[in-house]
Amino acid sequence: MTRSEFLQELKEALQNESLSSAAISENVNYYNGYLSDEMAKGRSESEVLDELGDPWVIAKGIVDSPGSAYYQPDATETVYEDAGSRSQSSQDSQNSYQSEVHVFGFDTWWKKVLAVLAVIMVIVVIITIVSGLVSLLVPIIIPVVIVMIVIRLIGGRS
Repeated sequence: MTRSEFLQELKEALQNESLSSAAISENVNYYNGYLSDEMAKGRSESEVLDELGDPWVIAKGIVDSPGSAYYQPDATETVYEDAGSRSQSSQDSQNSYQSEVHVFGFDTWWKKVLAVLAVIMVIVVIITIVSGLVSLLVPIIIPVVIVMIVIRLIGGRS
């Protein structure tokens, strides 16, 4: 597959998914710019295209991204404007170049830590409430239990 075939298939796949022409253009320009950038680094066209994979799968991933009508690259990727000009340099050329979904999930370490802290906090609150209730009821329950025991002892002798 050549670059032009890849971009044409991507465009067709995005059109089949009923994306706006602006979203289609933005995504095609992004991948065109990405290909140019990687080839400028000395990689072959076929090597970059093999890394990207099937344009129909890419289009499906773009469309299926929750909360997004088109691909939004993450901060470590090269971002291209509609005209295809570069606006940010790539920090890591070996990224998988998949879109970052902006939905709360447990995909980063700090979100996992936050979830664990939230669970611990809920457990501490439950223990605090239970111990507070016990400390309020013990002064009432102990005398009642003692009175019941005394009544049974006295009632059992008669």
